[in-house]
Amino acid sequence: MFIDEAEIRVVGGGGGNGCVAFRREKFVPRGGPSGGDGGKGGSVSLESSGHLNTLLKFRYQREFAATRGRHGEGSNRHGEDGEDLVITVPVGTLVFDRESGEKLWDFNAPGQKFVVAQGGRGGRGNARFVSSTRQAPRKAEPGAPGTTRTLRLELKLLADVGLVGFPNVGKSTLISRLSAARPKIADYPFTTLEPCLGVVGLDVERSFVMADIPGLIAGAHEGRGLGTRFLKHLERTRLLLHLIDAAEHCGRDPIEDYWTVMEELKSFSSTVATKPMLLIASRTDAAGDGDRLVGLREFCREQEKKLFEISCVSGDGLAELKEAVWASLEKIPRPEPVWMAAPEDA
Repeated sequence: MFIDEAEIRVVGGGGGNGCVAFRREKFVPRGGPSGGDGGKGGSVSLESSGHLNTLLKFRYQREFAATRGRHGEGSNRHGEDGEDLVITVPVGTLVFDRESGEKLWDFNAPGQKFVVAQGGRGGRGNARFVSSTRQAPRKAEPGAPGTTRTLRLELKLLADVGLVGFPNVGKSTLISRLSAARPKIADYPFTTLEPCLGVVGLDVERSFVMADIPGLIAGAHEGRGLGTRFLKHLERTRLLLHLIDAAEHCGRDPIEDYWTVMEELKSFSSTVATKPMLLIASRTDAAGDGDRLVGLREFCREQEKKLFEISCVSGDGLAELKEAVWASLEKIPRPEPVWMAAPEDA
């Protein structure tokens, strides 16, 4: 199951209390205060992992708390610090504070770590309050509570290439032919109900990640079909592949299909609509007399756009398409990942 939004509550561990104690030992005439400090509470951190691609686990567990610090003890024994809690999230996860709406962090590379709830400070024992005028203090500090926060997590998949187009134009078939991904494929609309990722390899040293999202129809930005819920996963892609059905039995005008999808992309986000894009005529093996394909070619000439003609059944044009995608990606710089500095102790 693919889950791309979640809400969780995180609680830093409370600090241990300081201790009030006095040394009482044989042959020690002046023992004095010996209360130890409480331990620091554990902190809660999020860490990005390249081995996850969904927020599913947060559907079953929504509260995460680090352990508290132990209380101080006599004989100047300090309490043990609480154990930190590290929660793994997929690369591409955005973290928001639910109350303020502030974006706290964007995990755009694996191995990033961000402290979302600091542990509380441990209280000082009475040995810390000895002074020249107060030789036997009976005072100790309580431990401070840890930070409590409610977070909203939003996942935007990281992929180099995104597939867009009407339902049933061959997007799932294409990603299954180019990669090891195995999405559901059937001859009815909306067989793809959630995004699917696949790694496309050209050779040992060249590969890219492709994302297939559910198809768009007219009015998607108003909630028709599956709406634009999954379009956010295209915001991080560097290149879009726009598939247009060239099959004779399609029944729709290919030019109208193109403008409909572009309008839906623009209604969702001008950033997505202006991304570099390659136009692909899919299912050319079923083009019949080719009137749709001829019209699409003429349209691309007028728009000064290159049209790639492919058939996932025969494999025609797939090798050329992979090379063209790689050549386009080479011209588009990757976004630089932001690495977090080590957090300061509370």
